[in-house]
Amino acid sequence: MQDENKKLTRLNPQLEITHLDPEKRVGLIVVLTGYGKGKTSSALGMVFRACGHGMKVCMIQFMKGDIFTGEWEAVKKIDCDVEIVPTGMGFCGIQGNPYSHAMHREAAQRALALAKERIISGEYGLIVLDEINNAVHLKLVDLDQVLDLLKSKPPLLHLILTGRDAAPEIVGLADTVSEVREVAHAYRKGIEPQPGIDF
Repeated sequence: MQDENKKLTRLNPQLEITHLDPEKRVGLIVVLTGYGKGKTSSALGMVFRACGHGMKVCMIQFMKGDIFTGEWEAVKKIDCDVEIVPTGMGFCGIQGNPYSHAMHREAAQRALALAKERIISGEYGLIVLDEINNAVHLKLVDLDQVLDLLKSKPPLLHLILTGRDAAPEIVGLADTVSEVREVAHAYRKGIEPQPGIDF
């Protein structure tokens, strides 16, 4: 393992570090949606940040599961209480995915049950429901199921929902919503997905 002193280099070590401590702690609902690249990447940034605050974290991936992605290896290398659970069978209906809608729905329903279990446990500081917005849009999970999940959230739990096509009802319950807009994408130039950037 790399020496921890070499993992952080401060160019202004003379500056005193301020640690913020909100008067009132609140668990936020954050929605990351839109057609641009970076929704899961943004959520992973918050996972990394939560790790630095000593929070217990779980990311449940509703679509990913059939194509390797770098965060699966990265989570093994960081010394944090972070769990990633790929539950999906790939992106339903695209990229030649061979599984039926019924099989995708069954997997997504299992993911939802796991999410509910993790949420109501009260053990986590941050839970990411990766691509759950897509799962709702594709009718792999029902909107009412997700709304019930959000309403069952413990008061201090941060909950992040990613994926394009976030339902207005989900957006309405969120504290913070970011819409990622595509300005340009390498894929449109015929460039294949690249390790470390796209997966």
